[in-house]
Amino acid sequence: MNNPTPPAHCTFEPDDWLRLARCWHPVARSCEITGAPTKAILLDEQLVIYRINDQVVVAKDVCPHRGVPLTLGFHDEQGIVCPYHGLRFGEGGRCNRIPSSPQQAIPAKLNLLTFAVEERYGLIWVCMAPEEGATPELPVMPHWEDQGFQQLVCPHFDVAGFAGRQVEGFLDVAHFAWIHTETFADADNQEVPAYNPVETNYGFSVDYWSSVANYPAGSNLIAPEGFQWLRHFEMHLPFTATLTIHFPDNGRLAIMNAACPVSARKTRMFSPIARNFDLHVSVEDVYAFNHRVFEEDRLMVETQRPERLPLDLTLEAHIPADRSSIAYRRGLKRQGFGEFFLV
Repeated sequence: MNNPTPPAHCTFEPDDWLRLARCWHPVARSCEITGAPTKAILLDEQLVIYRINDQVVVAKDVCPHRGVPLTLGFHDEQGIVCPYHGLRFGEGGRCNRIPSSPQQAIPAKLNLLTFAVEERYGLIWVCMAPEEGATPELPVMPHWEDQGFQQLVCPHFDVAGFAGRQVEGFLDVAHFAWIHTETFADADNQEVPAYNPVETNYGFSVDYWSSVANYPAGSNLIAPEGFQWLRHFEMHLPFTATLTIHFPDNGRLAIMNAACPVSARKTRMFSPIARNFDLHVSVEDVYAFNHRVFEEDRLMVETQRPERLPLDLTLEAHIPADRSSIAYRRGLKRQGFGEFFLV
């Protein structure tokens, strides 16, 4: 690993880029990473991802020899191969073959610029610039290891908007009756009962109780009379949140909203899910329903102005239902984030 700097044409302020580079971000689903070079973008940086001997390598997508993207190459049993001169890179991003000079000792300068990587919750996570001796902890996904639960990871969902705006929308409980009536919410159930975020060492948590059901629209399922739905949110700053919904009969549905800041204006959202009911429902149907819910949010996130997330609370008006939004912005402010956008 090396000490990276913001890439050319970076869309983030340099200080915000560095703060974000010190955090874990998801860049791909584990099931999509094989030996072949796979492309991803994080914080405007072009990445190459590949798997070798059960090890996942994430590196800057550039051959250190003549600057060709390695994602244009291919793989053999011992690494990924640059298509220009055939240099090959294996475990740890180390160059292990120079075809034109097979007897030459390979200098360290030919090794790839790699980044810290973890594989968890069915995702590949990257931390581009961990602080010396202070690598941050990964967010926690509820029920991922629990027996009786099905665990799956939905296909990624791309949004032409800032990750902070997308995450804030995930935390928002006042928009259910206006945006999600085609999937689960009731257009006539608009009131938001009071709730209170509680600060944690990684962000904040929220218990939100309401009568808004979470059954799919048209399912004809009805909760017992007087049942109050608990939606428990955990916000892991800066861009990962989890929601655990408590269903009748001890049913649990846990959803992770893990937003990858591709750039300041593009987000790739990953969504691991764990559930202990309706296990007969096909994985494809779960994917489709999840996609519909996030698709309902798309227009709002992509058209919000300003595009960035104002951390100065005086710049936008607020209502009582915005407690989570306010807690989110204050949390980012405490971590030292500024305007986020460079231009």
